[in-house]
Amino acid sequence: MSSYFFTKNGIFNFDILKTIKQFPHGPLFEKIGIDIKNDKKVLDNYIKVQELLNKKESLQFWKTHSALLNCFTNYQNTLGVIYIVRDPRNVVISASNHFNYSIEESVYRLLNPTILGGHFARNHYKVTQHITTWSMNYQSWKLMKKHNRYLLIKYEDLVKNTESVFSKILEFIYKLMNQNFIIDKKKLINVLKSTKFENLQKLEQKNKFHESPEHNGKKQTFFKYGPKRNNLDILDKSIKNKIENELRNEMMELGYL
Repeated sequence: MSSYFFTKNGIFNFDILKTIKQFPHGPLFEKIGIDIKNDKKVLDNYIKVQELLNKKESLQFWKTHSALLNCFTNYQNTLGVIYIVRDPRNVVISASNHFNYSIEESVYRLLNPTILGGHFARNHYKVTQHITTWSMNYQSWKLMKKHNRYLLIKYEDLVKNTESVFSKILEFIYKLMNQNFIIDKKKLINVLKSTKFENLQKLEQKNKFHESPEHNGKKQTFFKYGPKRNNLDILDKSIKNKIENELRNEMMELGYL
């Protein structure tokens, strides 16, 4: 999305990711005098910060890991949401690698209320994000279905059918903006080529990527496995059963079971 909307030719590089920041974003709160170490103050000012952002009256994308808490946003400040969901069994595997957790700890964080970040974390997660549980997070954002402001995207579909799924995302965005949906074919081709997993791996090897995890003082590879890691045989049978039992309704709804 950053390549398509914020470049002239659609060719991706890591610097373009700066056009889509995390929310909550620390500097925005500090600008209005909020101590980002005070989580309650940050929560109380979510809407105020969004109102200030929307004075720009321009197309803005924000990413978050947070659930849709009562105070997170409202219909006046959020035009719509693109929710990307992934098979929770693979989320456990991916999180274990990224955060250097054991599989067991990753399962615990998946099924229990969890936060991400805080002021002791790496810079891009300085402000706490309230993930809650995998189930609560998924269910909470479905509230945006009202007035057709919600688009659900399965990670697995995005990997297998990238062009058609991304075209669907673009169509959704243009519809929200009440604009005619016309795809820039040349730019789209460049977006698809330059964001292939193999190309991202090469870019990471050449340039520093700010979200690359760091374990024991050593930088780790972010674009490490990708779709190849979607192998549920990695998980112990008892762990798979635990996830499937506790998230059965959602997984069946999404076609994961």
